[in-house]
Amino acid sequence: MIPLPDAFRTTPMAHRGLHTPENGVIENSLSAVRAAVGKGYGVELDLQLSADGEAIVFHDDDLDRLTSQKGAVHRFASSVLQTFPLKGGDDTPQPLSTILSEVRGRIPILLELKDQGDRDTGMLEQAVAAALGKYKGPVAVMSFNPRMVARLAKIAPEVPRGLTTGTFNDEGMMPKMRDHLRAITDFDAVDASFISHEAADLDSLRVAEIKAAGHPVLTWTIRSPQAEAVARKVADNITFEGYLPSFP
Repeated sequence: MIPLPDAFRTTPMAHRGLHTPENGVIENSLSAVRAAVGKGYGVELDLQLSADGEAIVFHDDDLDRLTSQKGAVHRFASSVLQTFPLKGGDDTPQPLSTILSEVRGRIPILLELKDQGDRDTGMLEQAVAAALGKYKGPVAVMSFNPRMVARLAKIAPEVPRGLTTGTFNDEGMMPKMRDHLRAITDFDAVDASFISHEAADLDSLRVAEIKAAGHPVLTWTIRSPQAEAVARKVADNITFEGYLPSFP
């Protein structure tokens, strides 16, 4: 198990970067990362896989919500994805390597690998490991999918890794799988060192067990100082959006 760096306990993490769409700063964009760096916040970013095997900073499986292009992210090469403007701003989707070059270790980066469904072959994990190979700075990886975290333990054992966890009420999955993931039974099996847990479920007994064992509990997504005050009764750190939290 690789411990989570202290920066992930002390630096609030901007959800999908410090995005303010009303100002043209779109989620998971280079501008959102730069805004976070400017204020000293960390960033939580999402990763998808391009057609040519590169890790792309983008949340959705499809391009429709955030760009004027239609179709799945995985159908386009990285160079093509970088030509699609994000709606409401001047940015385009960027590869993880570009974000790392921008940050240069100045803030912690929390990377969530998005589940690849029937394309869950390990290619995204390989792409992330390759991008992080020579990176110097606080970084950690996580996923809702325990198989992806287990693969990362093998191919990038030096990178801290965790599970993204919660109630899974909105995932549309089979009840047996939902119950399995809710129970966080894979924590030890994937050699995780932290969880990032849904804020509404922080009173879970399993969360308390993980915290009592000395593992950091992060939480998502906090949208007000009031919600932050409640969350910090359990969580060691927050992933936030829509306001600017104080530093603990």
